Amino acid sequence: MSGRFLGIHHASLIVADTARALAFYRDVLGLPELARPDLPFPGAWLGAGDQQIHLLELPNPDPVDGRPEHGGRDRHVAFSVSGLEAIRQRLEAAGVAYTMSRSGRPALFVRDPDGNAMELMEAP
Repeated sequence: MSGRFLGIHHASLIVADTARALAFYRDVLGLPELARPDLPFPGAWLGAGDQQIHLLELPNPDPVDGRPEHGGRDRHVAFSVSGLEAIRQRLEAAGVAYTMSRSGRPALFVRDPDGNAMELMEAP
């Protein structure tokens, strides 16, 4: 069989301010910044294990207000993480709101400064 999917290479997220987004993704969450091609708009590439997150600085077509409080009830990207408790503590220290998974598994949901939701799940 040909033409099969091998995995997700990256997810792109729209952000209003690259520096503000990097303060969250790089400085609070700890994702490493990667080299980015020369593109005609601001943004940043970040590493997340074997995958990447591409931050694209563009006008956001989605409303930031009025989104579900719990990110699990909205579009989101899910990450497997190790050390979820340490990440939770960094979020608290930075004053970033989050909600714990309602399924009872070790996971939390958090939004970036532009309202993009993500799930952080403790890897088995």
